[in-house]
Amino acid sequence: MNNYLGLDGFRYGWVAAWIDERGDHGFDYSPGLTRLLAMPHARAMIDMPIGLNVSGYRTCDLRARELVGPAVFLGARRDLWRFPDMAAANRHYWEHEGKGRGVSAQLWNIRDKIRDVDEIMTPARQATIGEAHPELIFWNLAGRLRLESKGSAQGREQRIALLEQRGFTRLRKWLTQRHGTGIGRDDLIDACACAVAARDSTQSVGDGEIDPRGLRVEINY
Repeated sequence: MNNYLGLDGFRYGWVAAWIDERGDHGFDYSPGLTRLLAMPHARAMIDMPIGLNVSGYRTCDLRARELVGPAVFLGARRDLWRFPDMAAANRHYWEHEGKGRGVSAQLWNIRDKIRDVDEIMTPARQATIGEAHPELIFWNLAGRLRLESKGSAQGREQRIALLEQRGFTRLRKWLTQRHGTGIGRDDLIDACACAVAARDSTQSVGDGEIDPRGLRVEINY
């Protein structure tokens, strides 16, 4: 029985949701990726950039941002973690790439998670582990319509309902069980969305770009 795995980062580590072909589903969490990715799976999707260059904005991020707005963070680059702070990173990028071509605060705050993924990814692993973006996934599930903000009660309900329709019928209960784990409400919802994409996705944004390590630079949904 094939399992489909979705992963998202949270403050203290990583949360994974899975669903199989019969509709059985569950979630787990861990400080690191290794144990979660060791769970049997036919395909996994992770809400974190895969495929990085040392300069420039990724085409897939720019295209995804056109579709779903600023929920797509800009500035993912492979050397991001070498800077002591965001100001130093932006000084470097503005000097070498132009004013305004820096890194967003949201992306800067997940730079260590980006490095965690980059360190374990290879072209061979990318055959079964892909990058996804929850807002692109929800946009697609909703008939290519933008939902209300994920921070609003209406937006949260829209996303939960879409996931319930695709098999995550225990999600509401899970959201009450996460307290004390550090897992954010949106982190668990987004992990479930990535699991749906791992099972169902046949589309991606990107221009066929391959990064210097041979990784595809694309976002699946």
